[in-house]
Amino acid sequence: MSEIPAQEQEYRKQIHIVGGGTIEPVREHLALAARAYGSTARRLGYLCRTELPELDTNVHLTRMADPRSMIETSEDLHRLAHEITADLTTKVVIWNPAVADFRGQVGDVTSGIHAERLRSTDEQTMKLTPNKKIIGTFRTVPVNGMQKPRKDIVAVGFKTTAGAEPIEQYSRGLKLMKDASLNIVVANDTRTRNNMIILPHEVVDTETTDRDLVLRSLVELISTRINLTFTESTVIDGQPIPWESDEVFPALRTVVDYCRQKGAYKPFQGKTAGHFAAKIGHHTFLTSIRKSNFNDLEKVGLVRVETDGDDHVLAYGARPSVGGQSQRSVFDEHPEADCIVHFHCPPKPGAQVHTVSQREYECGSHQCGENTSRGLRPVGDGKIKVVYLDNHGPNLVFHHSIDPQEVINFIKDNFDLSQKTGGYIPQS
Repeated sequence: MSEIPAQEQEYRKQIHIVGGGTIEPVREHLALAARAYGSTARRLGYLCRTELPELDTNVHLTRMADPRSMIETSEDLHRLAHEITADLTTKVVIWNPAVADFRGQVGDVTSGIHAERLRSTDEQTMKLTPNKKIIGTFRTVPVNGMQKPRKDIVAVGFKTTAGAEPIEQYSRGLKLMKDASLNIVVANDTRTRNNMIILPHEVVDTETTDRDLVLRSLVELISTRINLTFTESTVIDGQPIPWESDEVFPALRTVVDYCRQKGAYKPFQGKTAGHFAAKIGHHTFLTSIRKSNFNDLEKVGLVRVETDGDDHVLAYGARPSVGGQSQRSVFDEHPEADCIVHFHCPPKPGAQVHTVSQREYECGSHQCGENTSRGLRPVGDGKIKVVYLDNHGPNLVFHHSIDPQEVINFIKDNFDLSQKTGGYIPQS
């Protein structure tokens, strides 16, 4: 194989895989530990080098997994995480270390590797203080004292449970994903050996007791996401648009209200997935607000968005829906439509809806928007266009002049709003 020129090497994108256990020193000869010996990180390193040769793969193991390593404590991992995120060549972070959840202190003595040794004959009480989480730092980087988004990083986290039922395992993995703004989470249970890959649209992509299968599926998913592109949104001063505003088309409001009443928008941690929008100008649309509860629309309202080129939008007073890119693509390519409704519910048996694969695309990417727009097909008399994103949910597109009951009847006939795509309704 020919050598890569030095200049090209300098700008090659990087995969960083971190694994192994950590310790938190308390006293001389005493520490808290989170056990892990790096087998998953090593296997992922091999798979990434094999399946993603266009990127450079770096495996960082803690001292517990590799005696040569200088990474041992959570502070060491914090420094490593900062270096990885600050490096603009970073494309993928797979974060798999076992980080000690707590720091410990006995008495008034400051903990440390050389702190006064305790008498082994005396009974002691240790105070445990939660460690600051590291995994949430990968989607932003500090620039001139401000946090700037790193949407270009594919961030993967792991959530471990012990003896949890699948619904609990799923819910805890989903919580990690939402809290840390991750792209993919692997939830694994050390007793049941069940593994599941959870994606941002709240579905389980892979579920199996075959550990190697789930790791290979993970690398395959990463390969589909490394070239996705996203729109940047800038939030500027502004007020939400009330749900009862005259700017909100009555037809859209009627359809969304029906979906809400029938349970299409199921909250998790007080927030709902899905989106809806109304195009009110050539470059302007109203859309649902990100990380809000659509069941409280009367309080929350919508956000006004203005497009500012192909890769940037201005949002007035709140962050727009992740589905905003799909909305932009649909409105641009289907000018006869000005309303979009999307929810995460499965089709009913026998539903006649055009279906396209969604696995290759992350919500919010330009490619997701293109996939949605290309997949739309007219139904009935052509007033409604629909595409079902497989293992995700439908997008229904129509003009505000339609009788909303036509859209509602189509939803009634084809989708089960009581259920959630993917099978699991998370425990909030």
